[in-house]
Amino acid sequence: MNGFTHVPVMRDEIVGVFATVPSGVVLDATLGGAGHSEALLDSRSDLSILGIDQDVDALAAASTRLARFGSRAHVRHCRFDRLVDAMGDTGIEQLSGALFDLGVSSHQFDAPERGFSYRHDAPLDMRMDASRGGSAADIVNESPEDELADLIHRFSDERFARRIARAICANRPITTTAELASIVASAIPAPARRRGGHPAKRTFQALRIAVNEELDVLPVALDAAIEKTGKGGRVAVLSYHSGEDRIVKERFAFHRTGGCQCPATLPCVCGAVARVDVVRVASKPLAAELERNPRSASARLRVVEIR
Repeated sequence: MNGFTHVPVMRDEIVGVFATVPSGVVLDATLGGAGHSEALLDSRSDLSILGIDQDVDALAAASTRLARFGSRAHVRHCRFDRLVDAMGDTGIEQLSGALFDLGVSSHQFDAPERGFSYRHDAPLDMRMDASRGGSAADIVNESPEDELADLIHRFSDERFARRIARAICANRPITTTAELASIVASAIPAPARRRGGHPAKRTFQALRIAVNEELDVLPVALDAAIEKTGKGGRVAVLSYHSGEDRIVKERFAFHRTGGCQCPATLPCVCGAVARVDVVRVASKPLAAELERNPRSASARLRVVEIR
């Protein structure tokens, strides 16, 4: 827990999103350091928080931060596709809202031993929950070249994915973040290395997403949150890359129409029932926040309200 820092992205906007929801429980599905949860609890005395996270360091820090709120804050260790189980464990039947902040916390990037960052030399891990699943090293050293290239391209839009995969396979075994970062950088043409930040940034992002199955569990969790949120409640998502945002946009669009496939020019005859109204579409952080917290630059906020 030592050194755990958490700068909540678009904090004031998030407080505003939930300012009008009914009294009750708001799910913080990605609790992190609890910056958003603390702000929500401070903003309204009639709200409680159910905070879940798969990172035990985050939970320890969040529990300390939220201790002053007593029984208004519930904290559970689980991945957000198990949010219904977390609700059952705490006797919560319905939500007044749900928040998903899909970013990786500063602590996870800055703690070398977690293996998330290309800026530190550490074991190649990247698991948000160190007690489960395979690590980034397993994927890097065991995946066939074509599969590795497809993964890097699909999860990061890396244009040099095939060159990177070829270089990785030629230099196995790879056990540390520094080794991987160096190999990736050497695979990218020199002109491309000189622009767009660190040349290994996209590859590290893709591996983190794959290790934690982030895009696989996101639609499951969004559907469950919408199903469990009552009328007038809101579901808000902060996403940070195109793959996440596409999924959020698609699931929100599905629930806005109820999955209706009828022609737009004709009355609906398929019986689909719209579940939500779109409140906010891909809002970005304000300039003042970007200056204060550059890591928020890629954030996009989407919000729906339950009908």
